[in-house]
Amino acid sequence: MKTLTVRLPAALVADLETESRERPRSKSDIVREQLRLAARSRSTAAPTDTIADLVGSVDGLPADLSARTKAYLRTTR
Repeated sequence: MKTLTVRLPAALVADLETESRERPRSKSDIVREQLRLAARSRSTAAPTDTIADLVGSVDGLPADLSARTKAYLRTTR
């Protein structure tokens, strides 16, 4: 296993130390666990999940714009 040194804000270190005491595990074990969870959630997320809240948020466009893009662009020139 390789070693990595990281500088963390004091508040984050305090949270890490608290969790380490509450769950009798080393700080390193907790950090590795959290990194694994973050990597797993990134790899399972669909590309559209990151913009899902924006879909349909633009007013004034035709409902079928994805199917008729060229026709719409011709009328707006």
